[in-house]
Amino acid sequence: MTKTVARRPADAIAVRPVQAPPPVAGRGRRRLHDQARAYAFLLGGLLCFALFSWYPAIRAVVIAFQKYTPGSSPEWVGTANFTRVLHDPEFGAAWRNTLTFTLLALLIGFAIPFVLALVLNELRHAKAFFRVVVYLPVMIPPVVTALLWKWFYDPGAGLANEALRFAHLPTSNWTNGADTALISLVAVATWANMGGTVLIYLAALQSIPGELYEAAELDGANLWQRVRHVTIPQTRFVILMLMLLQIIATMQVFTEPFVITGGGPEDATVTVLYLIYKYAFLYNDFGGACALSVMLLVLLGLFSALYLRLTRSGEEDA
Repeated sequence: MTKTVARRPADAIAVRPVQAPPPVAGRGRRRLHDQARAYAFLLGGLLCFALFSWYPAIRAVVIAFQKYTPGSSPEWVGTANFTRVLHDPEFGAAWRNTLTFTLLALLIGFAIPFVLALVLNELRHAKAFFRVVVYLPVMIPPVVTALLWKWFYDPGAGLANEALRFAHLPTSNWTNGADTALISLVAVATWANMGGTVLIYLAALQSIPGELYEAAELDGANLWQRVRHVTIPQTRFVILMLMLLQIIATMQVFTEPFVITGGGPEDATVTVLYLIYKYAFLYNDFGGACALSVMLLVLLGLFSALYLRLTRSGEEDA
């Protein structure tokens, strides 16, 4: 016997009312409220950045065209500060030393962190320990690092010459010699700053798919070929950005010449930033100091723009 199921009439079926979307004006007010709250949280950071970064930069550009000493009214002198700085005998030496320091830092200090990152990436044990050891110099204050290396380079009782004497090798004047002072400072800067670069390289290396190395090994690629055809292309963007940042940082070297050598011997380690310091705090010539700062700013800005344009063109061609 078939059971008949009674059907409810269509008009008896309960229909859940569809909720109407909120008015457009209400959504706009909510979005505006959220944006205002976000900008309110950012306001403190923006004010600090404007007060301690933007304002000093703009003020330095203005002072570069003025005769200014603290406590006196500034006097507009046009380009006289630039002319005086350009005729300073130390001007050429400062730029020559700065460019030489940057070049040596690229040749020495740019390759070492990448090689260290490759070695650390291949370790199977004690990875965390060696990462801490590599990063430890970054955690030491720069002035303390410079003072440690100043003792290390001491021609009398310094550890460097003591090690050479122990190995029956000739000693060196290190930072006291005009021929060896700049390269000695490059070693200090490399040791002190490479820890962060090594960790960035490590992060980039660990993001490379392992299948690429396996395919290269199946094709018979040796270690150098794997690095050349897999590692470097996969980390190309990181390498280019770190190169740009390192050039900008080394062009502004100051702590090592100031603490270790004082710009000597025979102006062999006077850099642009150290010359800016001398103009401002030794010569009391803030106009000349700001003129030098503007020159360095323009040079680094032009170089950065050219570098980014060339790298972007290379990526598009690739």
